[in-house]
Amino acid sequence: MSYRFQPGNSSEKLLQLSRANLEKGSAGIPSLCSANRFVLEAGMEHASREGSLLLVEATSNQVNQYGGYTGQTPAQFAASLGELAAQRQFPAEQMILGGDHLGPHVWKAEPASSAMAKACELVRSYVTAGFTKIHLDASMPCTDDPGDRLKPLADEIVSARQAELCQAAELAFQRLPPGAPPPLYVIGTEVPIPGGELAESKAPEVTRVEDVARTVECSREAFLRLGLEEAWDRVLAVVVQPGVEFGDSVVFAYDRGKVRALGEFAETVWQRVFEAHSTDYQTPTALRQMVQDHFAILKVGPALTFAFREAVFALAIMEEEYLDSHRAAKPSKVRTVLEDAMLQNPGYWNKYYRGNDAALTFSRKYSYSDRSRYYWPVPAVEKALEQLILNLSHTPLPLSLVSQYLPRQYWAVREGRLTNHPVDLIRDKILEVISIYGGACGLDFLATTF
Repeated sequence: MSYRFQPGNSSEKLLQLSRANLEKGSAGIPSLCSANRFVLEAGMEHASREGSLLLVEATSNQVNQYGGYTGQTPAQFAASLGELAAQRQFPAEQMILGGDHLGPHVWKAEPASSAMAKACELVRSYVTAGFTKIHLDASMPCTDDPGDRLKPLADEIVSARQAELCQAAELAFQRLPPGAPPPLYVIGTEVPIPGGELAESKAPEVTRVEDVARTVECSREAFLRLGLEEAWDRVLAVVVQPGVEFGDSVVFAYDRGKVRALGEFAETVWQRVFEAHSTDYQTPTALRQMVQDHFAILKVGPALTFAFREAVFALAIMEEEYLDSHRAAKPSKVRTVLEDAMLQNPGYWNKYYRGNDAALTFSRKYSYSDRSRYYWPVPAVEKALEQLILNLSHTPLPLSLVSQYLPRQYWAVREGRLTNHPVDLIRDKILEVISIYGGACGLDFLATTF
C-alpha cells in the first residue's frame, strides 16, 4: 500500500496493525458490532486499561440515513458514542468508527437503481459522520437483477456497484475539513444475512482461493475504471469465510487446517489481511489461530449481548431470591417484560427460531443468535432494567448469592477489583468476552498513550 496517512490518527494505527499481522501474524483487533450501551462502556473500559484502539461498527440495517432499527442516523450514532466517550473520559482519537455491510441490503426489495441510490447516500452519510472503516458490500441481488435470487450475483456486477459506493464515499471525504483521516475500505462478503446465519446442520464452506482471487481482481479493475486508484491503496482487507458461524443452538468451530491456502494467498498475492465475520463464541485458542492466519479483524456482536443478557438474568434471579423475600422494593420482573416484548413483536426472532412452543420459549432466552438484543431498547424493557438496577443499587446483594450466579465477579469483588454494584457486575461480565478477544489479538501491539 503506497498511501500514507497523517501520523498519530487511529486510521494510521489500524493500517500499521494490518501490516504487522502480515509480517508476524500476531496483531489483530476485535470489531465490536453493537449499539448496546453496556457493551460500548465495557469496550471503552478495556481499551483504556490496555491502551489500545477501540473499533466499533454499525451495520446498515442498524444505523442508516432513515434511522435503522436503532432509530439513529450515522451522525446520531457517532454523536452518542462521542458523548459516551466524554462521560467516561475516553479519548475520542483512540476510537475507530466502522460501517458494516454498507450497500443496498436494506433496500434489496427495490429495483437496483433506487436501491443503489439509497446505498450511495448511506455511504456518504457514514463518511460525513466520521466513520473511517467502510465495508462496501453490494453482494445482494435487487428485485430486477437477472438470474436466481438465491445465488450470488456475478462478480462483475458486485464489483461495479462496490466501486460506485466507493466513489460516493470518496466524494463525501473530499468535503470533510482538511486533516480528516481518509476512509479505509473493506471489500467482499461471506454473510448472506447480516446479523446471524440461519443454517444449523452444516458448517459454512471455507472460501476457495480462486474465488477470493477473482473477487480481488474484479474489485481492483472496477476501482481503476472509476479512477479510484488512491482509494484502492486504502483497501485494508477482504472479507472471506473461514468456516466459522453460529446459529440458534450450534457453533461451528474454526479449523485452521482448512484455511492454510488462504493464509498463503494473503502473504504472497493479496499482501493485505482478511476480515472475519461471525466469530462469536469461538474458543480463545481458535481466535488466536485466526489472527495468526491473517484474520486481523474479528467481528463480534451477539456474543457480547449474550454476555449482557446472562448478567441481567443472573441479577434478576438474585433479585427474586433475595429482595422479594425481604419485600424491600418493587420487583423489576425484567425477564417477564422482555419475553412479553418479544411475543408482542416477533419480527426480529421468528425467522430464526424453530420448534414447538417450549423450544421457542427456550430460544428466545438462551439462543446463541441472541435475538433478544433487539428488544432491550423497547421502553417497557428499558424501564424494567432500570428498576432492576435501582433495586440492587439500594440493596446490595449478599456476596454468597453473587458467588452462586456470577462466580467470576464474586472473586473480583472479594479481591477489590470490582464493586458489588449491578452496573459494574453487568459490565464485567461483558468484559470476560472482550478480554478473550483482546488476548487473541495481542492488543498490546498498539498500546500507546493517546
